[in-house]
Amino acid sequence: SVSNTGTENLAIFSSITHLGSNPALLSFFLRPNVVPRNTYKNIKENKLFTVNHVSKEIIEDAHHTSAKYDEEISEFDKTNFQPEYKKNWGAPFVKDSAVQLGCKYVNEYYLEENGCSMIVASIELIFIRKGLLQNDGWVELSKGDIVTVNGLDAYALPKTIKRLKYARPK
Repeated sequence: SVSNTGTENLAIFSSITHLGSNPALLSFFLRPNVVPRNTYKNIKENKLFTVNHVSKEIIEDAHHTSAKYDEEISEFDKTNFQPEYKKNWGAPFVKDSAVQLGCKYVNEYYLEENGCSMIVASIELIFIRKGLLQNDGWVELSKGDIVTVNGLDAYALPKTIKRLKYARPK
């Protein structure tokens, strides 16, 4: 995301969820808003942000984006990541990320049970590294060494075991 003053922000999230394809939506969860949340503030102010997949080669820098910096400090300056602007999108992508999504804030839902919020966004732009997109439109993430987050501090490589056809009643 980017602030109104132009400071670029990066933050790793483990809770991104596909919500639907038509329209293309995703969600992610934010912890209770009891301390400054720069990503949340930027998204609320500017409505635009990016989601950039993390590969195994960059997990240390990606993990470091969870450190709490003052809002005038960019995580791009504290990591080896480089911002990349595409298609006049108002928020930076992470250069060299295998899958990059340009997202627009749609709504949010407050969870009374724990004070967290679920942010809903539309996917407006998609950039996929060559070799990952299959002829049928499926993205083979394992070819890009895309990692998952397990808890707060563990990273794993998912492995495609098998693809199956859309299930229909027998």
